Amino acid sequence: MTYCVGLLVDSGLVFMSDTRTNAGIDNISTVLKMKTWEVPGERFLCLLSAGNLATTQATISLLDERTLAPSEREPAILTQPSMFQTAKLIGETLREVITGSSGPQCASPMFSGSFILGGQIKGTPPRLFNIYSEGNFVEAGEDNPFFQIGEHKYGRPIIIRTYERTMSLPECAKLLMVSFDSTLRSNLSVGLPLDLQFYERDSFASGLRTRITDKDPYYKTVSEGWSDALKTAFDALPDFVPEAWAEHTEAA
Repeated sequence: MTYCVGLLVDSGLVFMSDTRTNAGIDNISTVLKMKTWEVPGERFLCLLSAGNLATTQATISLLDERTLAPSEREPAILTQPSMFQTAKLIGETLREVITGSSGPQCASPMFSGSFILGGQIKGTPPRLFNIYSEGNFVEAGEDNPFFQIGEHKYGRPIIIRTYERTMSLPECAKLLMVSFDSTLRSNLSVGLPLDLQFYERDSFASGLRTRITDKDPYYKTVSEGWSDALKTAFDALPDFVPEAWAEHTEAA
């Protein structure tokens, strides 16, 4: 019951997540799935979560607890020397939460969770990681410049067809709104409002952070405009002519 995306472009990073956690007929609830940390002028981190809510919230809470009292606990998320080490810490903490559950059900997929981590630490470029339940992770690069977690199949095609490394952060926001709109129309387990976060390369501080609701005029314009554009493109395609197809098939 989640859809989250992290995009890496030349100008920085863009993150978007939905907020739905339950999608029953009479039980719809929302929760924040985007967490940020920053040390102005030194580092910025953004973490998107998907999977079992208790697992992901416990992981984030544990990372926060260790940040609050670093001298008495394990290394804090804000003191790691690199984004790689930060991803490693999050992976280890996630695995600790999952394997620390009591009973034989602790390894069940229903207790799993995953994260997208993105950000920048001074002296290094912006980096983006996909962290799995097992605690291991992969990093975005030229061949995989974005990550999705949760219900990604409906919104993935538009990103693949449209994404360019040179896109501006606002262009990325427009792209993600189309991707999320396609997902919302196809799957009730993903829902508004949406959380959007910009990070501008080498700023080492949080950029634009906003929540998009069903009353947001720009989102409504994008949603309606995308539907109209698809219909126009469909109508512009040549018609299927059964007779011509039959002749072509026979000739082949």
